Amino acid sequence: MIHPLRAPLAMLAAVFLFSLMDAGLKSLSAGYPPFQVASLRGAASLPFVLAWALASGGVASLRVRRWPLHLLRGALGVGMMAGFVYALRSLPLSTAYAIFFVAPLLITALSVPLLGERVGPRRWIAIAIGLFGVLVLLRPSGEGLVSLAALSVLAAAAGYALSAIAVRVLARTDSMQSMMVWLMAMIAVGAGLLAWPEWVPIRAADGWVILGVGVAGALGQYAITEAFRVGEASLIAPLEYTALVWGVMLDATLWGVLPDGVTWLGAGIIVASGLYLLRRERPHPEAAVAARETPPP
Repeated sequence: MIHPLRAPLAMLAAVFLFSLMDAGLKSLSAGYPPFQVASLRGAASLPFVLAWALASGGVASLRVRRWPLHLLRGALGVGMMAGFVYALRSLPLSTAYAIFFVAPLLITALSVPLLGERVGPRRWIAIAIGLFGVLVLLRPSGEGLVSLAALSVLAAAAGYALSAIAVRVLARTDSMQSMMVWLMAMIAVGAGLLAWPEWVPIRAADGWVILGVGVAGALGQYAITEAFRVGEASLIAPLEYTALVWGVMLDATLWGVLPDGVTWLGAGIIVASGLYLLRRERPHPEAAVAARETPPP
């Protein structure tokens, strides 16, 4: 029998590991261009993800049946990762996470025109409330957070939502292994090519940070895969919001920054609307697992 706590504990571990990975990305963003950091993230995780894919599904699991959708996810992944890294240069982790939590709302909204799914009036209200939470968080009328960094997180969240929609379609024909491995490969190569004109020599001292990003990302991917394998998606998906707790703790410990009251209020509104949507519909495990190889939360 599978222990009842196995899935939630695996999900909590995954969120913690991805938070450590994001802290590493934030550290690297201070010394390297965003596209270079995105490329290093993909390259650092690729060997571990490839090893897992071959061990769990063999070479056959890497077969691609829908290259156009894989290429679309690759392009989205490069843009999302670079945008998120750019934002981390100036935004605390907790603030970036709070803004990024709008992604589940966007996934629900985009499922209507792109997948033909039906979204009832209550869920549309929840989406509208969540978007209002974003406005509260950004405080556009005052000394708020509206900036290129904040808009980059919103753009990354929109790209994440589109990637999750693509995963729902890809999951009908392609394996989870192929989606993860090829995404990491395309981020590593695509972002690397874009970063090449401004490539900064990698300092030896940052080698451990890059390795840590790769290990944390790979272990986090294994943990989240295990969580969705043995657990019920509608019960464990809300645990991803614990990223905000880790973000606050890492910000306070590493950078001496704490979110203010308005940030907590906006994040609370977004999280509450997201939790309501998760109650109203059962998330797709394939989308949740494979899409998480893109930027956080």
